[in-house]
Amino acid sequence: MIIRSLLVLGFIWHAVRLRVKPWLFFQLNAKYFNESKGLYSKLDMDQSLPRRWRLKQSLDTDGIKPEHYPVFLKPEWGQNSAGVIRIDNDIQLEAARASRSQDSVPYLIQEGAQGKREFEVFVIRSLESTKSFKTLSVTQVLNTSNDSHPVNGIYNSETFYLDKTSELSKEQTENLGLHLSQAGQFRMARYGIRADSIEAIARGDFKIFEVNLFLPMPLALLSRNLGAFKKFKLMGQLTRQLAEVTDEIPKAQEQKSIFFRKLFFLNRLNFKKLSAKAEEEMVL
Repeated sequence: MIIRSLLVLGFIWHAVRLRVKPWLFFQLNAKYFNESKGLYSKLDMDQSLPRRWRLKQSLDTDGIKPEHYPVFLKPEWGQNSAGVIRIDNDIQLEAARASRSQDSVPYLIQEGAQGKREFEVFVIRSLESTKSFKTLSVTQVLNTSNDSHPVNGIYNSETFYLDKTSELSKEQTENLGLHLSQAGQFRMARYGIRADSIEAIARGDFKIFEVNLFLPMPLALLSRNLGAFKKFKLMGQLTRQLAEVTDEIPKAQEQKSIFFRKLFFLNRLNFKKLSAKAEEEMVL
């Protein structure tokens, strides 16, 4: 994707200008990386959130029966809605479980949030402050279908985005920042949120269904209501801030091999998928 490439190049440019080692970018959220699993675990992220904002979520097993539908099955490693399945009844749930191979990545089952609207909140937090944010942008996620609980994502052709950051007053933005400062000390993150309105988000009346820490796309850059010039300007601002925050990483901080562990995990997962497909074709 062109935007991702420009973000990478912009970050490298600012990192070089500030004499920052670009590869340290992957250490921003190293505290939350699960080395034994080789990923940012959704279950770990869930434990970082205050209970009032959590959705009921656990590893998916045959013994779990949802209290109500819809529920969502999602791989523990996933991002950008990859592999997420919406389940509307017991029959669909049993079919989804039966279709999974025994050695597949662990799947989670999560209740559906009741908020009427979906938002993505992207943040960059300075390491020098646990409460203030360099960037806090709010993007509404919409869908052209009439589905009340679609699986939205950047690869869903029915999904589109509108930047809503300017609709929040300074006070509302500060309130939302205070809320999110309680939802994990992430240095860069994108929160998936369901709420009835943008005002409800500012009040803290919402549910968090996802926290993306590995290369989260600032979805304001995909919004329909921002022109090319504003997006380009925002891109420059974000990449500069990320370089500045990366420069704040303490030299004494333990470094983890996040990029290569993640790459190894994904390659292993793809190999399993190809092996399963080959076995299926041999049976047929």
